[in-house]
Amino acid sequence: MNRISAATLLGWTTDGQELALLDAREDGEFGASHLFWAIPCGLGRKEIRARALLPRLSTRICCVDDGRGIAETLAAWLESIGATDVSVLEGGTKAWEAAGYVLFSGVNVPSKAFGEWVEHHYGTESVDAPDLKALIDSGRDMVVLDSRTLEEFTRMSIPTGISVPGGELAYRIGDMVPDAKTLVVVNCAGRTRSIMGAESLRRAGIPNKVVALRNGTMGWELAGLRCERGRTERFEPGTPKTLALALQRAQAFAEQSGVGVIGPLDLTRFEDDPDRTLYVLDVRDPVEFRAGHRPNSRNAPGGQLVQATDTWIGVKNARIVLVDDTGVRARMAGAWLRQMGHRDVFVVEGGLDAISATGAAAVPVPELAMPVNRLDVSGLVQLLDSGAGTVVLDLGRSVDFRDGHIPGAIWGVRARLDALKPQLATAKHVVVTSPDGMLARLAVPEVQGLTRAEVHVLDGGTDAWHAFGRPLVKDRTTPPDEACIDFYLRPYDRNSGVEEAMNAYLSWEIDLVHEIERDGSVVFGIPGETDAAA
Repeated sequence: MNRISAATLLGWTTDGQELALLDAREDGEFGASHLFWAIPCGLGRKEIRARALLPRLSTRICCVDDGRGIAETLAAWLESIGATDVSVLEGGTKAWEAAGYVLFSGVNVPSKAFGEWVEHHYGTESVDAPDLKALIDSGRDMVVLDSRTLEEFTRMSIPTGISVPGGELAYRIGDMVPDAKTLVVVNCAGRTRSIMGAESLRRAGIPNKVVALRNGTMGWELAGLRCERGRTERFEPGTPKTLALALQRAQAFAEQSGVGVIGPLDLTRFEDDPDRTLYVLDVRDPVEFRAGHRPNSRNAPGGQLVQATDTWIGVKNARIVLVDDTGVRARMAGAWLRQMGHRDVFVVEGGLDAISATGAAAVPVPELAMPVNRLDVSGLVQLLDSGAGTVVLDLGRSVDFRDGHIPGAIWGVRARLDALKPQLATAKHVVVTSPDGMLARLAVPEVQGLTRAEVHVLDGGTDAWHAFGRPLVKDRTTPPDEACIDFYLRPYDRNSGVEEAMNAYLSWEIDLVHEIERDGSVVFGIPGETDAAA
């Protein structure tokens, strides 16, 4: 196995060639300390994540951990599925830090650091929570637009807010806010999507005054104000009446940022190129994507793509092609990706002419074809009612388990199942589940190695159990915060110290712009600008 030094890896991050830097630790461990360009690819979800992040297995890959050997495990598995250029960082993050290089905490760091750079570079205006509350109470002509997902908006929102995920803002603002005198306030949970949403409207050149809610819903609650729960107000779906104006604005921003424009034949040529990694990302709303999309594309709603780019793009210096139906949302997202430092970013004119697929696009995972013992919800109910020594093992994310799990289920991290061996040893039946059942199916061989019990997979997972009308148990304390190594807990996911965590998180985001200056290898901005260096 090829091992490289920290100095060699540093050179790889700046040589302009393709590089996938994959961290083999679980998400919570990754979030504690990692390299700037690293992408979480924990062993527990490697089959799913690696194939989504690595559409071309011959690209250059480096695996990293904290020096305890699991990077080698990930590297060996990648080679077993056909990766041909895999290395391991000798000594992991400890060696990187010992060499004098910078480590970062948190998740989606490149995107969040970029958001802070945008605020500094463009002078994005913002409003504090108490001042916004006063404006709302005064009856000011204004709108509060929440740039997060509808799910996040429903969980908590600013009073009077409307859900308009970031990728939809410049597309729909003409219809939603026809009067140039209306104040536009954009918010998210913290900072990044507030800043990026507000600045998207400013870069689009709308005539309204646009401000970001400083520190989002966290800032609102830290100011002693209450968020609302359960609201579902959102933008009007369909093609906006002001499409022509939105396209004109998006074209100007994309051209300024250097986004390339190609046709469907060019996209086909890119797809056939064996020497370059290609991501084809559909930036429309998920509802639109499910109704019909280009084959082999993945849904990456524009605003979420910009604030969590490493969720979809795992190879630095890859080709990125963005598609949508009108060109507005693809151009806005593409402009920001270019300024974030992605070199080859294109939008497709007529990119959706070849729509033929419906539903959610699936990443091929051959391991899911292995035979497993399936058990439907009725079968599980019978086993549980019979008292036949049945253990339900839930491998979903810790935060999902807290939100709702099958009564009596135990929770575990797939990569750490040895810790559950005593609980599985006396079982006669072990039924493995996860939200959709996919991770449960992948884990069957490991579970079989820990017990003599008959191992089943709950068909359709916990989602099927809930859809069948069966009860779920909610328990925010199980697992406890310290056990959630599989998920980087956000401040409002924690069971204690929430206010302290919010303040720490906001300080961390603000300080990112200084951390990337210290790192010295990160450059943001429109190529050719004299002040582009972060």
